[in-house]
Amino acid sequence: MSSLSVDARKPLPRDAEDMTNTQSLPAQVDAPASSKQYSLIKILAIWASVTAPMAVLAWVVGPAIIPHTSLHPGLVHWMLMVVGMMWQFVVSLAVLRHELGGLHWPTLKKRIWFNLPRDRRTDKTRRVLFLWAVPAFLANGLGAYLGTRLDTAWTNWLPFLHEPSYTNVQGLVDPKFEGQWWILGLALTSMLFNYILGEELLFRGVLLPRMAGVFGRWDWVANTVLFGLYHVHKVWAWPSMITSSFGIAWATKRYRSFWLGVIVHGLEGFFIVLIVAVLAGWYP
Repeated sequence: MSSLSVDARKPLPRDAEDMTNTQSLPAQVDAPASSKQYSLIKILAIWASVTAPMAVLAWVVGPAIIPHTSLHPGLVHWMLMVVGMMWQFVVSLAVLRHELGGLHWPTLKKRIWFNLPRDRRTDKTRRVLFLWAVPAFLANGLGAYLGTRLDTAWTNWLPFLHEPSYTNVQGLVDPKFEGQWWILGLALTSMLFNYILGEELLFRGVLLPRMAGVFGRWDWVANTVLFGLYHVHKVWAWPSMITSSFGIAWATKRYRSFWLGVIVHGLEGFFIVLIVAVLAGWYP
């Protein structure tokens, strides 16, 4: 045996032992290896794979179908958007399966931060950190308020970017929908793929954990911008879609919890109350 060999029975020097132990420190957990991070091209490719179908559904398929159906245009548009969000679920699973070599729950759960919020100092999960959803949601609300003024400037600059009346959920406030409870099923399906299996899984589960390699500490900002621009079916509201979404990515990234993003994003689902009111006839 070479004279350079080391006897495995001898204890490691103190310095070498310390170097080994640092691999388990919490500070290392939040610094993923660069090899696991996505390139800019891959980030944009995944983004485009869900954004382009939304554009086609909203601006090609929808206008082609609406004149030839008795369904309310708003319902047609809504169902097409749900189809687009279902496609995001398919893309997410395909990307994760290819990346992880399968969809094994323990690995998948860790990859998409499917856990309680983690304390940044100790790396331990703590339920109390869910309270950060409140300021994150309030920040989104403030962003939405300020963003509406940017929307006005945006559409004044490009007047052809007007909102079709049927894309606004308020257009479904009509007595003729009273008792049509299947619409509630559509609303619940929309919420499932909007706030969990579609937008959140793709943007905060798949993309956000892999964007630091390109954007560093500002990955949550880049994620928010991409999320806002993905809303090509609401292009007239691009400014407010961005400014009203920073809290989602910030909370998810800061506490590395998919569920924080789901909560902050899902709080906007109050529209379900309006839908139920219409179906039950609880309006003036």
